[in-house]
Amino acid sequence: MRAFDVKICGLSTPATIAAALQRGASHVGFVHFAKSPRHLDVEAMEELVGSVAGRAETVIVTVDPDDDLVARFAAEMRPDWLQLHGKESPERVAAIKASTGLKIMKALPVAEAADLAAIADYLGVADRLLLDSKRPKGSSLPGGNGVAFDWRILAGLDPAPPYMLSGGIDADNVVDAIRIARPSGIDVSSGVESAPGVKDVGRIHSFFDALDRLRMDEPARKARAS
Repeated sequence: MRAFDVKICGLSTPATIAAALQRGASHVGFVHFAKSPRHLDVEAMEELVGSVAGRAETVIVTVDPDDDLVARFAAEMRPDWLQLHGKESPERVAAIKASTGLKIMKALPVAEAADLAAIADYLGVADRLLLDSKRPKGSSLPGGNGVAFDWRILAGLDPAPPYMLSGGIDADNVVDAIRIARPSGIDVSSGVESAPGVKDVGRIHSFFDALDRLRMDEPARKARAS
C-alpha cells in the first residue's frame, strides 16, 4: 500500500492529541466554528496547536472566516494549514493564501459524480482538496456528520491532484475507503468519537489498528491478484 496521510480532526484534549501523535497521524485538526460540537475558542486552540511542537502538521478548520479572523490565526498560531470548510470561492481561497502565507486545504462537498466538477475550479489555487460528504438535510454542520458518500464515483478521478477523503470514515470502513477511492489521505473526525465532539482514545487506536492491518495485508492481496 502506498503511503498516505492520516488526519485526525476536531481534537480538543491533550490525551487524544497524544494518542493521535503516538500512532503516527500526519495531520491534527482543530475546529473553530461555533455551531460545531468540536468548536474551540482561539485561546484554547492556540495552546493545543503549540503542544503539537512539530510532531505533525497542524490544521485549523474554519468556515467562511472574515479577514480579521484569518489574520488572527496567522499571527497568533501560525498553523501549517488553514482548512476552509465553507462556501469560499476560488478567489477567496487565493486571497486568504496570499494574505497569510499558509497552506490552504479546501473542502468540497460531494454527494454525486456531478459534484466533482468543482475540483477544477480550485486546482492550482488550494494546496490540497478535501472531498467530504454533503451535509444531511437539517444539519448546520458542513462536516463531522458521520455520513459517507459513494466512494465508487471517485474511481475514475485523476489521482494527480492530491486530495484527502472524509465523511463517515471509521475503523470498520477505512480499508474499503482506501481501496475504492485511492486517496492521498484520510480525514476522520466523528469516526473516532464516543459522542459528538468527544474524541475517544480507544477508537483512535482502533482506527490506526485497521490501517496497520491494511498495510500488512496489502502485499499478500496483490500477490494473490497477480
